[in-house]
Amino acid sequence: MHFTVTPSAMLDAYGLTNVVYYPQFDAAGPVDSRALSLLSSVGLPHSEVFTCKEDPEDPYDPGFDPLIIGSRFDHYGWPCPEESRTWWILGYLFTSLIALDPHSGKVYAFPESESQYIFLHRDVESLLFSLIEFRKLEVDHDNNMDRTELSERFRRVVGDFDPTPFADEESQWNLSLEEFENGMW
Repeated sequence: MHFTVTPSAMLDAYGLTNVVYYPQFDAAGPVDSRALSLLSSVGLPHSEVFTCKEDPEDPYDPGFDPLIIGSRFDHYGWPCPEESRTWWILGYLFTSLIALDPHSGKVYAFPESESQYIFLHRDVESLLFSLIEFRKLEVDHDNNMDRTELSERFRRVVGDFDPTPFADEESQWNLSLEEFENGMW
């Protein structure tokens, strides 16, 4: 498989100690092979912006699967949309829980304090591409580049790759860029 996002691009952006790889494993039911390949070869960052999934080795209550949305929502007594019960938890983007529908390969966000989800990325590669581009925005911001220019660049570059992250006004990307442009962080 050919991907635009490479392991070296992720490592260049986040460094060796800030990338978490999913192990290859047999999953129940059909799983998007591109998503599995990217998660195990490119990995996910672990940073202030994107906090990778919880450690599956931590001791949990019997029957609690920390990687499955339905299990987590049941554990905390939160309502869970039926169609999302088997989705995998990837981590948190700012305050939104990020999940992968393993069958379609699409990525969704569950905004904080919301019971519904937002379609956030067409696939895992789009999520990874956006996270790498956002890291570039952070580095350039630290080097005193203009916030508006950085935000516009991010929207243009990511939007050219996949317009989905900006399709919903309430998406975490739109909200975060608005806060960034207004100097809230």
